[in-house]
Amino acid sequence: MQIEVWSDFVCPFCYIGKRRLEKALEAFPHKENINVIYKSFELDPNAEINPEKSIHELLAGKYNMTVERAMRMHEDMGKQAKQVGLTYNFDEMKHTNSFDAHRVAKYATEKGKGKEMTERLLYAYFTESKLISDHSTLIELASEMGLDEDEVTALLKVDDYALHVRADEERARQIGVEGVPFFVFNEKYAVTGAQPVEAFTEVLETVWKEEQEKPALKTLNPKQSKTTYCTDEGCVTEE
Repeated sequence: MQIEVWSDFVCPFCYIGKRRLEKALEAFPHKENINVIYKSFELDPNAEINPEKSIHELLAGKYNMTVERAMRMHEDMGKQAKQVGLTYNFDEMKHTNSFDAHRVAKYATEKGKGKEMTERLLYAYFTESKLISDHSTLIELASEMGLDEDEVTALLKVDDYALHVRADEERARQIGVEGVPFFVFNEKYAVTGAQPVEAFTEVLETVWKEEQEKPALKTLNPKQSKTTYCTDEGCVTEE
């Protein structure tokens, strides 16, 4: 089974949804037959690299609310994160543009480290309050994953892997993704948002069962026609 996950590294519910899916997979008896693929999605492609406002102020301005209300909303998100073992440090969080982080993640995927890089970037942003648009930070995080520092440095200086990110985003538009996280199971079933663990478990079981119950092919030959075929015992013609 294949699971594609569109998400952004600055999306609070993407990290929560990721962890909930992982918890569902931990208890799934066929987890070794499942391949999870992370896709790029930018919630705010025009986000500043070095915003002067806090994440509370940014949220308040975006939705025309008070900073106090924004802080309460972030507190609620933090409680949900804590329920799945995550720690969100909103007071120190550095909201930023995530495009270069997505490029590094695409490079990591090519090197077989995509899942590890995705987790590291999310943790760096939400828990460690790192500026994940900063190139030196990205190089450091990639190095921790065993990736080549020189190659990461070089790709960040140009537009390498930009087309990979844009391809994911274009695919998201084609299939109607309006928000993340967005999960697609076997290119047929879509699950939107950070659903509860039980919901992911139900989807996993449903899709797996359907895949195992694919009907066998039925032979359909026109009446009054000849058919010819070969087996390991020879070739024949039947009326």
